Amino acid sequence: METLCGSRLSELFGSLGSFFRKCMFCILSMGPIPNHIAFIMDGNRRYAKKEKMEEGAGHRAGFSALMSMLKYCYELGVTYVTIYAFSIENFKRKPDEVQNLMDLILEKIDGLLKEESLVNKYGIRVYFIGNLKLLSEPVRVASEKVMKATANNTKCVLLICIAYTSCDEIVQAVHESCKNKWEEIQPCNSHKSCNGRIEEVDGKNIEDGFGHSVQELSGVQANDFRATRASTFCNDVAQGVESTDNGSGLVGHGVAHGSCDKWGEVQSLEASRTGDGVIPHVKREKLLVNPSILKVVDIERHMYMSVAPNPDVVIRSSGETRLSNFLLWQTSNCLLYSPNALWPDMRLWHLVWAVLDFQRNHSYFEKKKKQF
Repeated sequence: METLCGSRLSELFGSLGSFFRKCMFCILSMGPIPNHIAFIMDGNRRYAKKEKMEEGAGHRAGFSALMSMLKYCYELGVTYVTIYAFSIENFKRKPDEVQNLMDLILEKIDGLLKEESLVNKYGIRVYFIGNLKLLSEPVRVASEKVMKATANNTKCVLLICIAYTSCDEIVQAVHESCKNKWEEIQPCNSHKSCNGRIEEVDGKNIEDGFGHSVQELSGVQANDFRATRASTFCNDVAQGVESTDNGSGLVGHGVAHGSCDKWGEVQSLEASRTGDGVIPHVKREKLLVNPSILKVVDIERHMYMSVAPNPDVVIRSSGETRLSNFLLWQTSNCLLYSPNALWPDMRLWHLVWAVLDFQRNHSYFEKKKKQF
């Protein structure tokens, strides 16, 4: 009898709480609602220490808080939610702690596909963001399975940053962008020679500095030649500006499609010129190369986070105001809200205050965005 009464009371309070949230969210919806909220879930270990819980229990309590926060966000109308689940830096923690976290993550990933899960209830598409190659095989396979299973969900999006740091994201994005740019300009045009004997750049015939091809050079010379060419390419693409050498009279404007190899050879010859500044067998004429610049959009296209718009609000629990290598590229025009509560203590009103703060500063952030 007591159990039945307790169950009914729980249902009653649950219904009242749901009604209260709907009323509050209707009022909040009169103003702008963030399209994308990111969470840095800080304070799980401190919470466990404060509550004198066993090791790992703080993260389980944090997961319960996360489920409640996700439900509030999607009920409010937030389309994108990003969570900082596991940093690459976290791999430096004690092996036992890392293994316990991986086991917990694997357990919760498997739970995302259950019928009664939040993912199925709200039609959430899940992305795992980060360097997934660093994960153990079971965790990586499980994450790929969830992404594939939720690929057709279109109502909301959950991005889970795991084995992630912003520096790693930026480095891999620049690497992929340079690689793609290189592949675009690598093929020789039909009117240019590809054997390295005599090359033509915008109608100017040039030979290599010694009258023979790269293939004919010794191993050391060939390696130096390729290194110089690659270095020249990266410098020209990254800078995208005119570079001038008064000694040789050579002027470069970026790198043209199909002309990268040729410009690299000219630069190699420049490095091997004689003491009087003369390059052997090369006409002292200006060689103009059309620009092929690496742009910001090229890098952003290869970001892990390219599947979502930039966050409107970043919420970090425990009162810390550091981003801790999280979404550094994407948060230049973003509100940072830092309640003092540890992550397992996060409640509905913390989210409400963050949204109210966003609404109060909305016009300012919109003006800043238009300036870029």
